Amino acid sequence: MPQMQLKGIIPPVPTIVDDSGALDRAGMALVIERLIHSGVDGLLMVGSGGEFCHMSTEMRKQVAAFAMEQVAGRLPVLVGIGAPGTAEVLDLGRHAAAQGAQGALVVNPYYARLSSEALFRHYEIVAAGIGLPVLLYNFPALTGQDLTIDLVRRIALSCPNVVGIKDTVENFGHTRQILTDVKSARPDFLVFSGYDEFLLDTLLLGGDGGIPSSANFAPDICCGIYRAFREKDFDRMAACQQRLAKLMRMYTLDTPFFGVVKEAIRLTGSPISTAVLAPALKPTEQIKAELVEVLIQAGVLPGR
Repeated sequence: MPQMQLKGIIPPVPTIVDDSGALDRAGMALVIERLIHSGVDGLLMVGSGGEFCHMSTEMRKQVAAFAMEQVAGRLPVLVGIGAPGTAEVLDLGRHAAAQGAQGALVVNPYYARLSSEALFRHYEIVAAGIGLPVLLYNFPALTGQDLTIDLVRRIALSCPNVVGIKDTVENFGHTRQILTDVKSARPDFLVFSGYDEFLLDTLLLGGDGGIPSSANFAPDICCGIYRAFREKDFDRMAACQQRLAKLMRMYTLDTPFFGVVKEAIRLTGSPISTAVLAPALKPTEQIKAELVEVLIQAGVLPGR
């Protein structure tokens, strides 16, 4: 089993599509190249921010394969392979491994609520069956079911190639408990914040980084927090955290926020298509105007 030492800032890369919903290879390449040269530590492809939930299995594989070819080993790449059924997760995971991915992100199965034993068995089968290091992905607001501390601990101690977790939770106490209860029992277990604003809290308690969407268009903020933390530069850390706090209003502008992130990428210098996959909608002109104001307030765009 390959090892994954990845830490730091790993943006969930949006999938660039044209108005028909097909992969826009030129736009996707532009975004990937920009990120490679931005100072981030890795890339997550086909995650939540990559609109995996609105893709066919074939398109998910197409995007993963294209990304691996474009990156060409210059950064570590994680691939999101979550799905409601174990068989589909295995299929996507084996495909990601064949393309050369460094790891797989696996959100817990959604729609049907599962017993703790069923969830454990799902992750045990996936971990044993795809030939990649696995990151758990806890996003109860969207899956409808939390990965409890006891379950995360059981998986971490039973499945060596489940190497960590992306914890996307409103209550930071959940992440804190993983850091204190799970990471203390397995020190190499990686803990990444899902929500951008919890990056610093996660680092301060011994976590390993974050998977923030804002790093797609303003990498200097979250990368700045991570580098300042490692260098014990508290003034820079505070300044970046204050900018990040102002930026967080962007996530309230539209639901889902896929188009908002693409528009922010466009506004910050990359002439990409901002089309999204149905049933999501492109941002309205009002949302775009509000986004510009948020980006100005956070120092991402210059003031008027």
